[in-house]
Amino acid sequence: MTARRSRSRSAAYAALALGLTGSLALTGCNSHSSKKSKKSSSSSSKSKKRRIIGGGAAAAGTGAASRRAPDCYPSTYKVTFSQQTGPKSHVAVKFKNSTSRDCKLYNAPLLRFNNAKAPLPLLQGTPGHLDGTRITVPAHGYAYAVIPTNTAATKGTEQKSVTIDFMGISASSVTHGPVTVNFAEKRLHISVGKSKVTNWSSSIHGAQLAGGVGK
Repeated sequence: MTARRSRSRSAAYAALALGLTGSLALTGCNSHSSKKSKKSSSSSSKSKKRRIIGGGAAAAGTGAASRRAPDCYPSTYKVTFSQQTGPKSHVAVKFKNSTSRDCKLYNAPLLRFNNAKAPLPLLQGTPGHLDGTRITVPAHGYAYAVIPTNTAATKGTEQKSVTIDFMGISASSVTHGPVTVNFAEKRLHISVGKSKVTNWSSSIHGAQLAGGVGK
């Protein structure tokens, strides 16, 4: 064998070895990349599952918090009264939830004007047969009830004060109270006669409609 042929064969072997090395390196690189891709996909899937589970837990917590909302309670500054005149005359009773959490109101406010022995009758249901109204008043939100005074009998005479209790979930239960609002001290002119009070409503418009004095 001549020297030239020997050099040619050596060069061919070297090229073959180099090609095999590159191929093996490329195969290893692709394999490593595939493993990284699978690992990344698995991590992403776990992350999504964690987010879904976490979101469900948060939603469940919100529902539980709503169920645990305490009963609302009256005070001389949380319950206010205003007299509306005209053909749709009525007294609006407004409750403000001044706390930073939701609270619950049941049925209607119990109102005793001028230290009356019995509270004002309910327009919706009777003390022994309630319709089960229950509303959640959001933090810093409001609730309303209405006393229609659009006839001479229901308007009656000007009242000096009112004692307020908040009803409980049953006909005989009271959640909080009583508190007394002195109309003279607050410079209010509130006239109520033989009328009735509506249940609590989340809006003044809803209370007015329930009382038959809405627009």
